[in-house]
Order: sequence, then C-alpha cells, then structure tokens
Amino acid sequence: MELTYRFGRGYWRNIKEGNEREWMIGNGIGGYSSQTIINSGFRCHNGYLIAAMNPPVERYSILYRTQEKIVTDGRTYDLTCQEYKDYTKNGYEYLKSFIFDSVPQYIYQIEDINVKKTIAMEYGYNTVAICYEIENGSSKAKIDITPLFNFKEAGTFKASEQLDFKTELQDDILKLYPNEDDKKIISFMSSAGIFKDRSLIKVQNDFNYNPLIEENHYYEFENRNGFIGLNNHYTPYDIEIELEPFETKKFYLKCTVEELGDKDGFDIVKEYKERTNELLNRSGYKDFFALNLVKAADHFIVDRKSTGLKTILAGFPWFVDWGRDTMIAFEGLTLCTKRFEDAREILKSFAEYIKDGLVPNVFADKGTQAFYNTADASLWYIQAVYKYLKYTGKKSDFKFVNDKLFDKLIEIIDAYSNGTHFSIGMDDDCLIHAGSGLDQVTWMDVRVDEMVVTPRHGKPVEINALWYNALCIMDWLCRKYEMNGSKYESLARKVKNSFNKKFWNEKEQCLFDVVDDYDGKVRPNQIWAVSLPFTMLEKEKEAKVVNKVYKELYSTYGLRSLSYLDKDFKSEYIGPLMKRDLAYHMGTTWAFLIGSFISAYCKVNNHSKEAVSRAKEMCEVFQDHMKDGCINGIAEVFDGKFSATGRGCYSQAWSVGEVLRAYTNDVLPFI
Repeated sequence: MELTYRFGRGYWRNIKEGNEREWMIGNGIGGYSSQTIINSGFRCHNGYLIAAMNPPVERYSILYRTQEKIVTDGRTYDLTCQEYKDYTKNGYEYLKSFIFDSVPQYIYQIEDINVKKTIAMEYGYNTVAICYEIENGSSKAKIDITPLFNFKEAGTFKASEQLDFKTELQDDILKLYPNEDDKKIISFMSSAGIFKDRSLIKVQNDFNYNPLIEENHYYEFENRNGFIGLNNHYTPYDIEIELEPFETKKFYLKCTVEELGDKDGFDIVKEYKERTNELLNRSGYKDFFALNLVKAADHFIVDRKSTGLKTILAGFPWFVDWGRDTMIAFEGLTLCTKRFEDAREILKSFAEYIKDGLVPNVFADKGTQAFYNTADASLWYIQAVYKYLKYTGKKSDFKFVNDKLFDKLIEIIDAYSNGTHFSIGMDDDCLIHAGSGLDQVTWMDVRVDEMVVTPRHGKPVEINALWYNALCIMDWLCRKYEMNGSKYESLARKVKNSFNKKFWNEKEQCLFDVVDDYDGKVRPNQIWAVSLPFTMLEKEKEAKVVNKVYKELYSTYGLRSLSYLDKDFKSEYIGPLMKRDLAYHMGTTWAFLIGSFISAYCKVNNHSKEAVSRAKEMCEVFQDHMKDGCINGIAEVFDGKFSATGRGCYSQAWSVGEVLRAYTNDVLPFI
C-alpha cells in the first residue's frame, strides 16, 4: 500500500462501476468537496463545493462540478459523465486515470491532447479551486467548461423552476444571487478564457431544452435508498479557452461564497497538500496504512463557530458533531495523530455545554437547541480526559484538566449517582439505569414514530462498564491531585460486585445486553466490558466474552449489532428509510466496533505473537475497503450477512478513529 491511490480504466468498465468509488476532501470548517472517480454524480451530496454556511453546519451545495468539451479539427469530445433520466453520457471513455494524493486528479486523453484536472479546497474557507493543465496536440483546439451551480441544502433535491438566480458578470467575475437568499453571493472566476452566455445558444429541434438548466441528473445511490433520485443544476455560462498547436496551458477556476481573493488556484492545491504532509510528519508514523488513516482523520476535526473551538464531525457527507461519536472517536483522531492542541479544544468545547451532568448529544445551532439524550457520552467524556492525560502527561496538561475540566467530571459523577434527565441514574445496587418510554439514550438509538426499535431501557451493559471505568478514573485523578478519592474507589467496588452478579449470562457464556429486565440477545456492547482501561470481569470470563463476540458478531469490516443466529437478525441495510431503520441495530455491521474488539482480543491473548498477527489482519483488510466506496475513508456501516459494500455515511469519524487507535496501540507496538 502507498499513500497515493491510483485507478485505471479497469475500475470503470461502465458508468455504474465507476460510480461506486467516490472521493472526499474537507475544508476544516465542515464544508467539503466530493465526486466519483469518473467525475459523475452518484448522490445528491456530491459537489465540488459544499459550503458550511454556519461552520460546521448548514451545509449547502454551491458548485456541483465542472463539465468539459474538447473541440479539435471539427470534432467535439464531451467529457461529461452522468446518468440522466432517459440517457447517459459516457465521458469516462476519455478518462485515462484517476489519482488521489490528498487531493483528486483526473487525467484525460483526447486524441493527442492531455488534460489534467485537480481539485482542492482552501483550508478554513468555503472556497474550491479547479486547476487545469492541458498539453495540446498538433492541431488548434479549444476547451469549453460548463460549471453547474446550485443553492440548496446538501442532500436535497431542487426542481428546475426553483433554480432562479440573478446573475452578474463583472470584470470576468461571475456573481450569482440565489433569490431565496439575496444576502448570499456565489462568486466564480476563471484565470483564462472568456465567458459565453448560454442563454444565447440556439436550439434547433428540442423546444423543451433550456440551456440554462442541466436537468434530470439521475443518482443511483438515492434511488436504491427509496428516492426517485433526480436533480437539476443551473448553467448560465460556459468558459471557452483557445489552445494553439502544441501549446501547454495552465489555468484555474475558483468558486466561493466568501471573498474570491487573489490566491492562485495552484497555490491552493499546493498548500492543501503541504498541510496534509505536515500532519503526517507530526504523527511520526512510517507505516503507510497508519499514515493514510491519519489523512482520513483530518477531515473530521473542524472549527465550530458557536464555540470558537475545535469539534469532531461524526461523518461525511451528512452528519454533524455529536457528543457520543466525538468522544469515541477522540483518541484515534486527535491523540493517535498527536494533535494535542486540537484535543484540548474539543474537551473544552464540550465541557462548556455540559448540563446536569450530561454531555450534549447535539449542539445548539441557529434555530435549534442542544439535545442531551445520551447516557454514554458523559462517561465517554471522562474516558477521553483520561486518555488525553495518558498520552500527554505534562504538568501543564494536568493543570489544564484541574482548572478547566475537573469540576465538570465531578458534576457528571454526582449527576449519575443522584439521577438526572432521561431516567439516567444509579440504582440501589450502584448500577446505572437509563431510558424509559420512547427515550433512546444509548448508541442503539433508532425510533420510528412511536416504535422504539431497540428499547434498551434498564441497565445496559456498556453504560455500566463505562460507569465503573469512570469511577476508577476519578479515583486515579484524585490520587494525581493528592485529593481524597476514596468515595470513588468504594463505589467502584460495589459496582464491580453488582455487575458480576447480574450481568453474566451463564447460558450463552457471555454478558447480558441489559438487566434487570434481562435481555439475552447477543450484542456487541459487552465488548467494552473487556476493552476499557478499567474492567470488572475475571480473565476467564473476559476470554469467553471475546470468543462469543468473535464467533457470532465478527464480520470482517466490523461487528454485527446482533448475532446472526438471532431470529430477529436483519441481514441487509438497504432500501427505504423505514427498512433501513429496522435493520440499523438489528444485525447491521458497524465498523467502529472493530477497534474495541481488537483491543479486547489482544488483551485476553496477552498480545501474543499469534494474536497480534491476527489483529493486524483484522486491521489491514480495511486497506481494500479504503480503495472502495469513499477513497481513503471507512464507512459507517455494512450489511450484516455479507459486509462488503459500505452503507450509511461513506466515511465515519469513529470508524476511522477506532481502526487507527487499535492499529497504532494494539498492533504496531508489538510487531
């Protein structure tokens, strides 16, 4: 494996094959750029410029892509690649190769003309640059470039009649004003060529053709998920650039919802790649797989305008920053990559919003309020603070935690001990119960109308594993700060005693998923009772838990959310939303769970040579997946029966973070 992904024509023998692989790059404020490796629209979330209008949220599709035509010796070659409602354009036939090296590059061959097209975002800005390098052949030629604009929430569809822009062309800068929001301005420029007004195009035969609208893009991804999958884009101008025989020409386009500025597009590409290389160097890894995971991790760490601090997006292309996901992904994304300053900001950012002992599951944003419907995020937060100190360990870091965070940790423990919202609180047996009615407060949180799909009300196994872990961490911290932590130590002993009495499932030789209303379903949540730093089971039982999970839940790209032997097991996660929701936590394979499984597997096998070798295999199978789906990303979920095609978000923070954490903690140090 190398750091550069290279794809040739064997990956796009037809348009459907080519559409199965996509790329994505972020801009550090929640915006992103994404398309398929054949420059064809596969989903309505694709786009060269998806801008975060209120970082890192309110993502809007601005520039979907650019399409090119080459004209030489009276022949026209259309490089457009797209499925439409009634026909298909096969521009992939001219695509020679696709390269992803931190940024995407398309290389086309048309007769003796070579075209390189590179795309990069300006980091920290809602700006994209599209750079062209053209080596013309022996005849005079020209390239016509059509930009496809929009102004809509990413992931939505827009009818042709809704594409109602006011446009101005001033000094070779095109400005578009979406009538639905005249305060927003889309600016677009080209460093070469002339703008040609498409409204002047003469239509010969098709009286329904509107040259200002690119109609009826068909998106296969949306169709397979139960939607019609049709979308439309606004195309007011072409850019026409003349090419002399044997001329080499370099030029760029830029599109933004901010100030265009005078930065060269090629400089934007260079700066984007240089910044990525700096992150790789900082990580200190020499292993290519680890380095590619470091690259993947970067896209999720973004600025949040409301706090002025860093946060973690749960996944691309549609998730926002959620408390639970952030804390689970935290170690892999920030600590394993040595981004300690970012880690401090994230901890501080969430600390500011802790309320009644609960970390927000969703931040408050424009027109919304914060939601605290999670029983595990606060306990994962304590784990994140602990891991931060274990990685850094400086006096200044302990002082930061003591000054800024420790009171919040105490608040969390007190709230869980005395009871807080969503029926979260400690029972007489010192175990934590959570949830009631229609509440969904664990990560298995799907609710369809008035139906709770996985009602884990009671005492979930991972909540209590995290509770014990948190109490032990508080005792450890008190010792570090020379404080009396005996109440945490005493409570932890009681939790351990109750946990061992109540959670062992003798019949299945593993842990119950929920008590006191005993749920005997074999689920992956029990793995955290083995993988966390502080655990309660004797070694023999830990080994039995790992063996059970391996046998019934391991599925190559993660762990199934329910044993495949269970009568309620759902084998596929595909189709309309209702069908997907009913399968989400009922058998669907989750990639992020592989991290804790690998840690637990290595632990019970004492990191033996054989165990580490097997763990290495479990990690490295993701190298194949990272050349599929979203290039250099790891998907949110996979089907339960045959985990092959990525489902859900095409790159997920905790999927990347947990594979990176397990690989760099449980594999690399032991090989």
